[in-house]
Amino acid sequence: MSESSSKFYDLVQAAVKNVNPYVAGKPIDELKREYKISYVSKMASNENPLGSSLKVATALNNFASNMSRYPDGSGHNLREKLASFLSVEMNQITLGNGSNELLELVARVFAGPGDEIMYSQYGFAVYPISAQIVGATAVEVAAKDFGHDLPAMLAAITPNTKIIYVANPNNPTGTLFRRDEWEAFISQVPEDVIVVLDEAYLEYAEHACNDGSYPNGVDYFREYPNLLISRTFSKAYGLASLRIGYMLGCEEIIGYINRLRMPFSVSAYAQVAAMTALSDPQFVTKTLRTNDQGMMQIRAAVEAKGLEVIPSYANFITIKFGENALEIYDKLLHEGVIVRPLANYDMSDYLRVSIGNNHENNHFMGALNKVL
Repeated sequence: MSESSSKFYDLVQAAVKNVNPYVAGKPIDELKREYKISYVSKMASNENPLGSSLKVATALNNFASNMSRYPDGSGHNLREKLASFLSVEMNQITLGNGSNELLELVARVFAGPGDEIMYSQYGFAVYPISAQIVGATAVEVAAKDFGHDLPAMLAAITPNTKIIYVANPNNPTGTLFRRDEWEAFISQVPEDVIVVLDEAYLEYAEHACNDGSYPNGVDYFREYPNLLISRTFSKAYGLASLRIGYMLGCEEIIGYINRLRMPFSVSAYAQVAAMTALSDPQFVTKTLRTNDQGMMQIRAAVEAKGLEVIPSYANFITIKFGENALEIYDKLLHEGVIVRPLANYDMSDYLRVSIGNNHENNHFMGALNKVL
């Protein structure tokens, strides 16, 4: 049945009719069922190949007796821990069911029909979806070298611009803008335009830019009240299944976001896990070292085959396979390796590969040798 012939189609809000839903990476169990494969390396969703901290597992085990209780809706203890960890105030932090929830809430709070939401070409898929959901006009600014062209984004601001999403590093390309570029940009954005700095891969970028050129958002949001910083525990901390993220900003804006945030959207387990993860910096250090080794391993292997890569400052690498990219993706599935096709980002010649552990990386490279 087509949507237009459905009995409920006319009842659906116009903005919702136009939404292109986010498509997640293929699940491991789904591939096992489809191809009768017993071992799968999932390298599609930028998950932590080390899992999560053993301290987190212990803390969740100990917390099991509290399963019948509702979580603290305000996340007081976690916000208090984050405030100390980041040297900010508690009322400058809100929590979300992953950072995705918070990215979308910003659109719900500040934009609607007739407004413009801006983001970069090859930007994270949630940005245009957020614009569609609220009926705002999505403004995509052409990328420069697969990264943000911040001067072009400044030039694209109009009186209708309400929100600008920027990601550093960017997903799915892994590109980065430096401190000087960022400061030139944020200092010229009008005060009535909300800038959302998405730092989902912050830990990897700061580690890679050991010369201090990475512009950590915490250093700027006090000077620029229109700046919001989005972060997650899904990547470096390995808590993707628990869905926990947070946002930093001035007290007033955080208050508006909290008006729309659903009660108990962040589970008690997620809050306990995040608090414990913050207390185990050794796990993050090990994660970053593992990522360094895997990145060098995979990049060297694919470049030896004459394939182009986009230099990445995150925990994934995007590789150009040309017009056969989707065919190679499918052949890799048959070998038990899940990577991410990027046709929905208008990058149909590319596949994004998450950095895995040593066994997963070898599995990918062996499969790639076979399918090529």
